[in-house]
Amino acid sequence: MSIPQSAGGPIASRDDLVRYLEAGCKPKADWRIGTEHEKFVYDAATKKPLTYDGTPGIKLLLEGMRRFGWQPVCEGDYLIGLTMNGASISLEPGGQFELSGAPLLTVHQTCAEVAEHQRQVREVAEEIGIGVMGLGFAPDWTRDEISWMPKGRYAIMRNYMPKVGTMGLDMMLRTCTVQVNLDFSAEADMVKKMRVALALQPVATAIFANSPIKEGKDSGYLSYRGHVWSDVDTARSGMLPFAFEDGFGFERYVDYALDVPMYFVYRGGRYIDVAGKSFRDFLAGEIPELKGIEPTMSDWADHLTTIFPEVRLKQYLEMRGADGGAWRTVCRLPALWTGVLYDQIALDAAWDLVEDWTAEERQAMRDAVPRLAFKTPFRRTTVLELARQMVDISAEGLKRRAAIGGCGGDGAGMSEEGFLLPLRAMIAKGQTRAEELLEKFNGEWRCCPSCMFREYNFL
Repeated sequence: MSIPQSAGGPIASRDDLVRYLEAGCKPKADWRIGTEHEKFVYDAATKKPLTYDGTPGIKLLLEGMRRFGWQPVCEGDYLIGLTMNGASISLEPGGQFELSGAPLLTVHQTCAEVAEHQRQVREVAEEIGIGVMGLGFAPDWTRDEISWMPKGRYAIMRNYMPKVGTMGLDMMLRTCTVQVNLDFSAEADMVKKMRVALALQPVATAIFANSPIKEGKDSGYLSYRGHVWSDVDTARSGMLPFAFEDGFGFERYVDYALDVPMYFVYRGGRYIDVAGKSFRDFLAGEIPELKGIEPTMSDWADHLTTIFPEVRLKQYLEMRGADGGAWRTVCRLPALWTGVLYDQIALDAAWDLVEDWTAEERQAMRDAVPRLAFKTPFRRTTVLELARQMVDISAEGLKRRAAIGGCGGDGAGMSEEGFLLPLRAMIAKGQTRAEELLEKFNGEWRCCPSCMFREYNFL
């Protein structure tokens, strides 16, 4: 989750909020790919999650990373993140370690960034006795075993989450995701990309399903992370059916965000708890806790980071439907969405695929995919066939981008389409990573969760 935003001064009117989103529009030549991925970190000896101050611990990992040029981000006396060259490292509530990558031109550059991050984390982790695992849900830890990170916003969310859903604390403490952030050229381009991405997000969830185990047992879901999101906070998550209504655009999203309950306002290095109050009330000066505090564009930017739909609009679009995974799998998600959304022919083909899907069909697919993944029925077919079509559309889009990898490393000499080859193989087999995991778990691993720490080692 984000660190405090810096986006400007006082808000004069609602139009300022709309203009903030409009400022994300940029010509195609300036479009970039931003990839974020979270990992579980744990004590290599005990296989238990890390505390912040422990030995080994999260603080030691952050401090160790500074040798590579990362600059500290502090909250009070606590080191809670790092930044360097447009990228950042941050901590999720349960200590999940997240790289928010720099905006890059190609998936090849993203893959190089992921590989360098892996190299750096491996060096520090091996020195201090830390393991790192890539899965969508922590397979062997209860909530009580996981320590909370010392960030003020998390204390507010920890108190508020149980009031609005049954699995918000699980989302905070026990899930990991990979997401990709992509640009748009104009409002109409944003609208089309938002609609395509929302409709296909359950298909991506199926493709990247990788979290079937909960507390050492088969959860009954192939993406338990995806299931968790079904009851976190319906006021700030979900499939955004209004995005498919006539007239949707920046203004309509602003009106939605104005009424999504806030968590906090950040002032003077501290978080003021206003959980449950709306940004609309903040603008109107109707929140007693914020008496005398003038809303700013930085507050608006902060608020947008606390909204969690399947596709999130800020000054770019965030695709949020994938489980975390091993490092070699990370680049497949940006490849998939870049191919669909950054080539006009592919985007048009994807819209042709989803245009007549109803809100009820989209929601039913989203509800069923965490449990059934590829076997989810849709009209006269299944999500497996939709996944095949989505990957085909993406592959053609990546071919037309014609971005060839450089010398050395993964992707050298191949187009970005090459990153989709493992997805094609998985779809041809008709089996998700989660199902492969369950076969091993129920077979050669003899229901031993500790085997997953080795098999899904991120390093």
